[in-house]
Amino acid sequence: MTSTLAARPAATATKSNQSLDSRRIAATPRGVAIGFPFYAERAENAELWDVEGRRFIDFGSGIAVLNTGHRHPRVVQAVREQLERFTHTAYQVVPYESAISLAERINALTPGVHAKKTAFFTTGAEAVENAIKIARNATRRPGVIALTGGFHGRTYMGMALTGKVAPYKTGFGPFPGSIFHVPAPVALHGQSVEDSLAALERVFKADIDPEQVAAIILEPVQGEGGFYVQPPEFMRAIREVCDRHGILLIADEIQTGFGRTGSLFAMDHYDVVPDLMTIAKSLAGGLPLSGVVGRAELMDAPMPGGLGGTYAANPLAIAAAHAVLDVMEDEQLPARAERLGQRLKQRLLQAKIPQIAEVRGLGAMVAVEFTDAKGKPDADFTRLVQTRARDAGLLLLTCGVYGNVVRFLFPLTIEDSVLDEGIDILLSAMQG
Repeated sequence: MTSTLAARPAATATKSNQSLDSRRIAATPRGVAIGFPFYAERAENAELWDVEGRRFIDFGSGIAVLNTGHRHPRVVQAVREQLERFTHTAYQVVPYESAISLAERINALTPGVHAKKTAFFTTGAEAVENAIKIARNATRRPGVIALTGGFHGRTYMGMALTGKVAPYKTGFGPFPGSIFHVPAPVALHGQSVEDSLAALERVFKADIDPEQVAAIILEPVQGEGGFYVQPPEFMRAIREVCDRHGILLIADEIQTGFGRTGSLFAMDHYDVVPDLMTIAKSLAGGLPLSGVVGRAELMDAPMPGGLGGTYAANPLAIAAAHAVLDVMEDEQLPARAERLGQRLKQRLLQAKIPQIAEVRGLGAMVAVEFTDAKGKPDADFTRLVQTRARDAGLLLLTCGVYGNVVRFLFPLTIEDSVLDEGIDILLSAMQG
């Protein structure tokens, strides 16, 4: 019995969102959800147009991937030039200088003056997986502690570390063992730093000997969890616990990195240094690239061949990442993130919307949390705001364990006029 290649569906003269959605439902599984029922045709900086020609202001940036905006000219040019050379060799088969020089740049830019090394991968979840591999290999310990509300990916290790059940863990168990969770400190919800540290000590007393813990992994600002900023005193206390017990501190900077928080990395806001960091998302301006950077002796723990991946350090993505770092510096995007975030927070607070429980964030990693008249999480109002904004041409992403938070991730290159237009739509959506 022979098989033939299926022909590509013929392009229609006019495409509609409805027809494409029907094809999506028929051809792809429901487990791959979509946020908005329309289909992209083109995009530029902070604006996106669907196949029917409708314009949207993008306050989501593909989930924090486009800090340099859609199709930044320097990123496009860098990829175009690399296309003329080669697209793939598999770095661990035939390496290339551009990956080495990017690792050198990352080593120099990340927190800490100690000797560092960087390994590149493809996705954020892959970076997390490899950070745990490195930590376990270096310490010869099995245990890993994460925070409730944290998000670390959809692979099995990523799901095990993630502190949110629906939709990420529902129906997928059992998960890898030796993973433990501690409540993240969230003052708004009555969880103090002292409460979280006490919970950590209970884990050490009831669940795992601290001498068997390889790493504590956390996001400096929780992404999917609701943009809760880790208090400085909590970060210092966790660093002290790690030092006391020989535990490695892993900072997951996949969503917080590359200018989003008003500094190149969120850990720059703290007076502690992680042992390992995971990076991804805006690293390559829309191309798939991630990495683990950390202390040289830890990064060297796995034997040759223990790390890698077929598409790891893809040369097109590496070229894009070099351009992203150039743009970050030349256009001073971290400083611009601070200014844009302050403008957004000021207008949100001035609006005096009764459902707003808190406006928070670092730099342009800003969120607004909604509660009802009884102070309970109001996911219905959050969805209503998102839908009203979408219908008016603004893309917003929600997050939070209870789905009652809107997070703002507009490109740091967004024009002032487009930002103000987006904020106007947002305020109208909240006011009804």
